[in-house]
Amino acid sequence: MTAINLSFDEMWDIFVTCDHTYDGLFFTAVKTTNIYCRPSCKSRKPKKVNVEFYFDRKEVERAGYRACKRCQPELAYSPHIILIKDTITFLVNHSKQTLLLKDIANHVGVSPFYLERVFKQETGETPRTYLEKIRVDKAAQLLKNTNRTNLEICYEVGFQSPSNFYKVFRRRKNCSPSEYRNQISKELVE
Repeated sequence: MTAINLSFDEMWDIFVTCDHTYDGLFFTAVKTTNIYCRPSCKSRKPKKVNVEFYFDRKEVERAGYRACKRCQPELAYSPHIILIKDTITFLVNHSKQTLLLKDIANHVGVSPFYLERVFKQETGETPRTYLEKIRVDKAAQLLKNTNRTNLEICYEVGFQSPSNFYKVFRRRKNCSPSEYRNQISKELVE
């Protein structure tokens, strides 16, 4: 299995927002408590400097961390967890490319129909909408941390057209990319 290609700040944002769609793809370890959690854990959030991220449960346990009793990251909830993890990892690592369902299905070794059905059953989204979510999350990260233009960010995260970027961003974040950047800059000033 390939490691997921996310930066520390992206994983931190996922952890802070308790995004369950990344569960099993990485684990959050807290140095001060020696406990590791799923990204979706609802426990009180530690200081950013006290956090480490691991991609493998065995690796985090070898580093001396024990499983959180609240989110139980050592348990797998679904028999399809490997298929879902492989699919999400592929989507994250190839999010800048034009991806078709058949390409994703070929990569994980199942039929497109089966992948779409199982993925939707497990995540509540289709692979396409999940890919849009990944791209919008990356765009939000770039809007927050860079001075790049909206157009540059649009193409950087893998959207093929600005109109689609604006439409999907608004649907996911309830605001335009410019409005999002303004909101973030106001929050940082306060």
